[in-house]
Amino acid sequence: MQAAQSLIKWPQPITEYIGFIGSFFPAGAIGFRYVVMRGALARGELAGARSGGVDATRRRVYADAARRAAAIGLIGILVAIGLMLYQLPGLAARRHTTVSQLLTHNAGVTIQAVFLVLSLIGFALALRGSKIGWALAAIGFLVELLRNGLIGQWKDLANPMHVLAGGLWIGTLFVMVVAGITVVLRHEVARESRGAIVSDMVYSFSPLALTAASVLVFFGVIIAWEHLHVLSNLWQSPYGIALIVKLCFVAVVFALGAWNWQRQKPTLGSEGAALAIRRSATSEVVVAALVLAATSVLLSIPAPRVKKPAAPPTAPTAMP
Repeated sequence: MQAAQSLIKWPQPITEYIGFIGSFFPAGAIGFRYVVMRGALARGELAGARSGGVDATRRRVYADAARRAAAIGLIGILVAIGLMLYQLPGLAARRHTTVSQLLTHNAGVTIQAVFLVLSLIGFALALRGSKIGWALAAIGFLVELLRNGLIGQWKDLANPMHVLAGGLWIGTLFVMVVAGITVVLRHEVARESRGAIVSDMVYSFSPLALTAASVLVFFGVIIAWEHLHVLSNLWQSPYGIALIVKLCFVAVVFALGAWNWQRQKPTLGSEGAALAIRRSATSEVVVAALVLAATSVLLSIPAPRVKKPAAPPTAPTAMP
């Protein structure tokens, strides 16, 4: 038991989990604003046009939901900035330099700092209802997360793409539940159209969820193979066993997502169905939080080392 505990590098699991919050909250806010809300508003306007007029109630509800989503994104960026400030001294010490020199002479760190601040400003403006703020927030977050590509480190993009896909799936689901469905169900102005608005949100979210989940699996397989090297390490190493535990939680998330998609989504349209989808989506988010916890532990366990092939035996020297 003692040997197993020594494999985990504390407090790395905690910082990894905090890092996920700093990525999933902004990604979810952006996914909600640009995919869920845009799609739901388009569906609502189409239905309004068929019935003789666009429902202004929806715009008011979506504006309130957008402000709450911006607040979630802002919290995520603040967490990301706080984590960066916490990690900078250690990173500078490992590179035998100072924090100020690291910020000004390391391209990756400079890009990270500048675009985190840009995203912070963007979400702050979005909180006040600014469309430009949302654009700044999206640009700042995406450039900061995928900064390795800007400095030519293409082989290091697998992890950021994996995180982005997870954030656009689970993060957007979280924001949709907290900032979307919850706002709709509590909005007195939307009492008569709550079921329809939630239905439009869920139907707009589904294509994003399917696409993001596919990208998540694709890059997840690449990352797992890069760390395992051989398939037997999946069950013969602590890293592989931790990965199996994570995959079990992932399977539950996929099962819940499939249930929501196949069974819950077709029933949408009433307030009762909206309440049911909120409960099932909340369960999906809770299990996804366990996936992130398992991932945080996994990232703190050393990956299996590549076994070098044994040198061939030296042939005996012939006697004269």
